[in-house]
Amino acid sequence: MQWARLLSSRRLGKPEADPRVSARTAFQRDFDRLVFSSAFRRLQDKTQVFPLSENDYVRTRLTHSLEAASVGRSLGTQVGERVLARRPELCERFDPADFGAIVAAACLCHDIGNPPFGHTGEDAIRHWFEHSPLGRASLDRLADPAQCADFLAFEGNAQGFRIVTRLQTPANHGGMQLTCATLGTFTKYPRAAWPEGDRHGAGARKHGFFQDDAPLFAEVAETLGLLPRHGQPQAWHRHPLAFLVEAADDICYRVIDLEDAFRLGLLGYHEVAERLAATAGSAVDSHRLNGLGNDKERIEYLRARAINGVVDQAVEAFMAHEEAILDGRFDDHLLDHIPSRAGVDSLLELAMEKVYVAHQVVEIEAAGFRVMGGLLDTFVEAVEQVAEHGARAPALADVLIRLVPEQFIGRGRTPATDPYRRILGLTDFVAGMTDSYAISLFKKITGISLPGR
Repeated sequence: MQWARLLSSRRLGKPEADPRVSARTAFQRDFDRLVFSSAFRRLQDKTQVFPLSENDYVRTRLTHSLEAASVGRSLGTQVGERVLARRPELCERFDPADFGAIVAAACLCHDIGNPPFGHTGEDAIRHWFEHSPLGRASLDRLADPAQCADFLAFEGNAQGFRIVTRLQTPANHGGMQLTCATLGTFTKYPRAAWPEGDRHGAGARKHGFFQDDAPLFAEVAETLGLLPRHGQPQAWHRHPLAFLVEAADDICYRVIDLEDAFRLGLLGYHEVAERLAATAGSAVDSHRLNGLGNDKERIEYLRARAINGVVDQAVEAFMAHEEAILDGRFDDHLLDHIPSRAGVDSLLELAMEKVYVAHQVVEIEAAGFRVMGGLLDTFVEAVEQVAEHGARAPALADVLIRLVPEQFIGRGRTPATDPYRRILGLTDFVAGMTDSYAISLFKKITGISLPGR
């Protein structure tokens, strides 16, 4: 792969790159478009780790995404400086800040496709299609196993690609018409769900687009010159900067989930401080740490030192493997190749041992399965009844279908004749809900609560 193509400012849905008409680059405009999108705003009410927390300090998906974008900008800019120093011929066209802006924009929307209740929401959608009678019947209507795989392996990353390229600003070909560089960097898993193929490597563990959106990603891949995976249809090697998006996300959630858990009283000061200090290593100034006024400030200081240290190491790891990344020979997590790997891994181990299994997390996760399954049961049944019987459909189905925005049903709320598009539209609807809205709507349609009560 070649950096000159990988940094393409051509926008999906437009034949040529935008001319530079101001100090704001095309990549900076990507960031701004995302900030002002309704899909990004909805992240303020989507779970990070602690669902529906009453503590206003705890991160949501929105604050996590902003923090990841900040870390991603640092990673990208530092890598940009090093890449351009190695390749001075690129300096006339690109600036280190371009690398930073691309990674920051991709980080900003890296969770934009997550359904309500975080990863539990993804599990709930998969579970519904695999185990519920209505879900299985819905898939039985599909003749293409590739389409079935989209739902049986439902993936928030693929939903995110769909949001930014189709659902947000749907009147445009290419949706938000972000640059191909940002879209390629955003897609950590540049492959379809079907066929299963070889899942070895960081970029092949999951899928990054649905069958409905495969032509859009193929257009992105062709523009950027991404390398196809040998012998695997609809699968490419990652855009190099996608490794930095993954690193920014990993750095943030591993460090910050512990900080949130400390603030909620799930973890004690010493067990968090020791792990953060071990990760930060020599970057910790003991005199300054001991001079801080309270444990909260000390944890914040250690969090900042740990993040800065791991960022620097991740940049070094990227540059050490740059040629292999460009050739498609490197497909590991960058954080597996840093000196502080043991410390970073210990942060995740502590979170898995004491945080992700906390009662307040698990209780809401269990409820999330009920809510997501209930919404899918209700609306899929209603839409299928209207699709089959038209005006003779049961009155309840006609009422329920009016609760679904026309964008997710079809013009005039007439369901699509293609069963794949009918199901896809309803998963778009349900996955796009916030936590609070999903719970509120579920209560109303099941009669647990009534509007205005």
